[in-house]
Amino acid sequence: MSKIVEANAARAEKPSLFQKLLNKVEIYGNKLPDPVTLFAAFTLIILVASAIFASLGVKSVHPGTGEEIQVVNLLNGAGIRSIVETLVPNFTGFPPLGLVLVVMLGVGLAESTGLVTTFMKTTILNAPTKIILPTILLIAVLGNTAADAAQVVLPPIAAMIFAALGRNPIAGLVAGYATVTGAFSANLLVSMLDPLLAGFTQVGANLIDPNYVANPAINWYFMIASTFVIIPVAMFVTTKITEPRLGTYTGTVEKLEKATPEEKRGLLWAAIALALYTIVILLLVLPENAILRNQETGGVNVSPFMTGIVPIMLFAFLLPALAYGFGAKVLKNDKDVAEHLTKAMSGMGGYIVLAFVAAQMIAFFGMSNLGPIIAIEGAGFLKGIGFEGLPLILGFIVIAALINLLIASASAKWALLAPVFVPMFMLLGYDPAVTQVAYRIADSITNPITPMLAYFAILLTFAKKYDKNIGMGTLLASLLPYSIAFAIFWIILFVIWFLLGLPLGPGGGIHLPQ
Repeated sequence: MSKIVEANAARAEKPSLFQKLLNKVEIYGNKLPDPVTLFAAFTLIILVASAIFASLGVKSVHPGTGEEIQVVNLLNGAGIRSIVETLVPNFTGFPPLGLVLVVMLGVGLAESTGLVTTFMKTTILNAPTKIILPTILLIAVLGNTAADAAQVVLPPIAAMIFAALGRNPIAGLVAGYATVTGAFSANLLVSMLDPLLAGFTQVGANLIDPNYVANPAINWYFMIASTFVIIPVAMFVTTKITEPRLGTYTGTVEKLEKATPEEKRGLLWAAIALALYTIVILLLVLPENAILRNQETGGVNVSPFMTGIVPIMLFAFLLPALAYGFGAKVLKNDKDVAEHLTKAMSGMGGYIVLAFVAAQMIAFFGMSNLGPIIAIEGAGFLKGIGFEGLPLILGFIVIAALINLLIASASAKWALLAPVFVPMFMLLGYDPAVTQVAYRIADSITNPITPMLAYFAILLTFAKKYDKNIGMGTLLASLLPYSIAFAIFWIILFVIWFLLGLPLGPGGGIHLPQ
């Protein structure tokens, strides 16, 4: 248990049953080996399990393609050759690695030059205290429009804001991460995830109705309502559970003084740079047949703009940071720029090591076919237990949430589950939009607590900046209340919506039209 939590627990005369549970999670979680060792151990377990289950002939049939899926032995001759040949590509092709390092170039420079600090001094810290946390959480929810990039950018900024306000920065870090991952399908906008999931939903629905077309907005109304449920729930957990439990932060935090004239000039230059950059991006996106639109359909949801959101975000931080640096005279020449960029990336060494091991574990799990087989068999179990109607759909949410602990990719899970559950629920009279929205709830609520979501590693890296002794147990104990609360209130919202028969989005109802 961390020193902060020990001190806080000592002050509590009668901790509640839930607090006792969280304390146990933290104590036993922190007794686990170093995350690098833990991921390495998981990798070894996967390799051994692949050999055992392959020798037993364990297999399943893909519900969508009818293809037989067998466990692949990674410890025989062919498996060892695959391991040797893919070890480096597993690491270099690990999606979060490039995303994190590229985005952190911009974010790190903005922090290193003082842009983030000055921005907080002149804006956020002067805002009413009551609106700061809900604003952070709203940005976390809306940030999902940028897909995974928000999971890298938002948590450390939330931590810095909390630190500047005299609150525990780890609480801010946890709140940001839990909301951006746990509310992954809540949004006020249609994000790039919507057309991705709709494509698999249509594949499943076409097994029953070849003419069914799933539009990307079939869950939009429910996702908007979810935003206004998730934010107050996250606020409650942060202020009533996370912050009291973590206690007062005793580490060193830079005290914020009033902005100097040079800093104000730098901030003005940064604002001008960001405004000009925004205009350029809008010109590349908004006009018909713009360069960053989909050149075939003219759309934005599936387009170079969305797939290129990471480099776009890089320059959204990098250019204002450079403008601020020269405006505030923090940067004087190209050597200063290189020095600050190096400083910004110097703390990422631990993440790179952790990413190497995590990349191997996730890659070998996929190569073994253990994940898809577990998902298919779990779906078969749910199908065979005899539930009907709403209990069946709620059972599906539970099963899919548990599968999410093993397969973090939303699209990969839905590719396996959609051909099973979309037709099943259609035969019971339910619109595919219902199945998809139930899946999206399940896919989100366990995101904060699964180590299979690669961004958990970067969260631990950020947390160690404030407490070098912090362990996985402390983070898991802090994140667990968010998963539980999101699950309870999101499912309640779904049940109410289901019973009232409200439309889930344009073209997406509860029941199939008669």
